[in-house]
Amino acid sequence: MALLAAATLNPTTHLSLRSRAGRNSENLWLRSAASSQKSKERFCNLTIRAGTPSKPAEPIGPVFTKLKPWQIPKRDWFDKDFLFGASTSAYQIEGAWNEDGKGPSTWDHFCHTYPERISDMTNGDVAANSYHLYEEDVKVLKDMGMKVYRFSISWSRILPDIVPYVTIWHWDTPQALEDKYGGFLNRQIVDDYKQFAEVCFKNFGDRVKNWFTFNEPHTYCCFSYGEGIHAPGRCSPGMDCAVPEGDSLREPYTAGHHILLAHAEAVQLFKAHYNMHGDSKIGMAFDVMGYEPYQDSFLDNQARERSIDYNMGWFLEPVVRGDYPFSMRSLIGDRLPMFTKEEQEKLASSCDIMGLNYYTSRFSKHVDMSPDFTPTLNTDDAYASSETTGSDGNDIGPITGTYWIYMYPKGLTDLLLIMKEKYGNPPVFITENGIADVEGDESMPDPLDDWKRLDYLQRHISAVKDAIDQGADVRGHLTWGLIDNFEWSLGYSSRFGLVYIDKNDGNKRKLKKSAKWFSKFNSVPKPLLKTTNNNATMTAASVSV
Repeated sequence: MALLAAATLNPTTHLSLRSRAGRNSENLWLRSAASSQKSKERFCNLTIRAGTPSKPAEPIGPVFTKLKPWQIPKRDWFDKDFLFGASTSAYQIEGAWNEDGKGPSTWDHFCHTYPERISDMTNGDVAANSYHLYEEDVKVLKDMGMKVYRFSISWSRILPDIVPYVTIWHWDTPQALEDKYGGFLNRQIVDDYKQFAEVCFKNFGDRVKNWFTFNEPHTYCCFSYGEGIHAPGRCSPGMDCAVPEGDSLREPYTAGHHILLAHAEAVQLFKAHYNMHGDSKIGMAFDVMGYEPYQDSFLDNQARERSIDYNMGWFLEPVVRGDYPFSMRSLIGDRLPMFTKEEQEKLASSCDIMGLNYYTSRFSKHVDMSPDFTPTLNTDDAYASSETTGSDGNDIGPITGTYWIYMYPKGLTDLLLIMKEKYGNPPVFITENGIADVEGDESMPDPLDDWKRLDYLQRHISAVKDAIDQGADVRGHLTWGLIDNFEWSLGYSSRFGLVYIDKNDGNKRKLKKSAKWFSKFNSVPKPLLKTTNNNATMTAASVSV
């Protein structure tokens, strides 16, 4: 607290903050931003144009341009062991929300109780009906030649040549635990999650070698307990959310702390009793955002480092070194819970593999510490604003089909090099990467002609290759998502799938242009998609791949 008080009095105190271990000097941003000549060639036709204030509706800066043939990535750029695949989550695709003994999740409760909080007033009751049509999902994976499928197991639902990567928890906590003790705001969740993880390990460990304990804990904590736009929808009194009874400056850190403790307990249990294959792996999937300094100044470069700490380091640093980044400890004070020595020992080096979910980047702009600036959300604690437009007036990249994603492949390369230089170069999978098609987007009259997604994915696969060329240990790339799904607070208005779900034709799966490209990329001969609606039911006891 003394350091925090001093920082409030002295606007430059925080500039010297650094992570306590690892190579994290002023030059890190220069090292991580370095691009090879190959990268420059791959991305050279992202054209830049000057801003046009008279037409504010148009994007400012980079615009979409198609790659030249020699720039399009090829499968032989990567080792044969490099894995390509796609990801989904249970609530977003399964449907069958109350079938076969499933209890309500926090997202069932949120959508049913606060339907106005979903942009199109929809829910995941049916979603893509994958609970009944999961065999069709496996079929389209094979049509695309994908080797990996990452999916989650619904906590509420329990109590062919494709490798499964299983996410134990992807945001759908049982509503019963939320009602009983407040879910992730209560330490009891650590023991209950451990029991749930054990059920998964016991029932599926003979078929699953690769596990992710949690998906995107950073986004979950910020959106569910900070802004309150996701279930359970909590925020501070006076803010606009479903349950304005929380504390947006404290609860995100409390929930995040319990997520990390639950992760550590599950990993210890897994390694002690459930590594059935001997070489099974377990880790966590982190949501990450790339950052560039708003201006090439000392203050904005330091703001960039803090932004990376608060976004990427919040959950990644504890599982590598056993504690939060030093900048967070210094600036957040007693709102950030402490780990015991035993907890630190369990957390440190607790990931065999790491997933990075990358979509976009931002400019990071320094915010002075002064009495005139009062944080209201936990995201304010970094004293760095997140900007889509740089000091030159240009956007960081072309705007895509959804408002928050700007295409910036270099941001992914930079983050992979930070993993290499700062965090010991662990094995990394890109576990989510993609963009959305928006319903009613006039630039996309044909929902199967997703050329923007194809361009985005090609450039980001090239960005992964560039990081590998510079020494990053990247093992695979998984597109988000396999199929169009319920996109949380955006409902069905934002379509991320490689495969179109035709709700007017029995939820038939139809390959988009990007999916057909993957078929060619992975050398699948003439993929033919034949959908047969069937009544097969997938239960926790019958999952097989």
